Amino acid sequence: MADVNRGNRPLSPHLDVYKFEWTMIGSITHRITGVAMSVAAALIAWWLLAAATSPEMFATADALLTSWFGNLVLLGSLLALSYHILNGLRHLAWDAGYGLDLPTAAKSARGVMIGAVALTALVVALV
Repeated sequence: MADVNRGNRPLSPHLDVYKFEWTMIGSITHRITGVAMSVAAALIAWWLLAAATSPEMFATADALLTSWFGNLVLLGSLLALSYHILNGLRHLAWDAGYGLDLPTAAKSARGVMIGAVALTALVVALV
């Protein structure tokens, strides 16, 4: 027999059910930066392929990557790489059994985000 109360409850939890926590944001950001680095790797491969193909194709690729939009994409890629590396170190600490309690995990998530911005700024300042 069909459930009579089916229309009175949600089908599945949605975003408004969950309170956004730093650990949740950190996990989502880790996935997004992984995808962003894949796109950046494809751009680098395209640039290298253009360099190996012809001077005209390389000029096109180089013009795009050195434009303001290309610089913005490369800066975003650097930020994604910085975040991914620092969050990977955070996960290594978790694998070793450190920082698994919720307050420490939330602090480390904030620290990774701040550290990624600082590391990106440091690299940009040095280059």
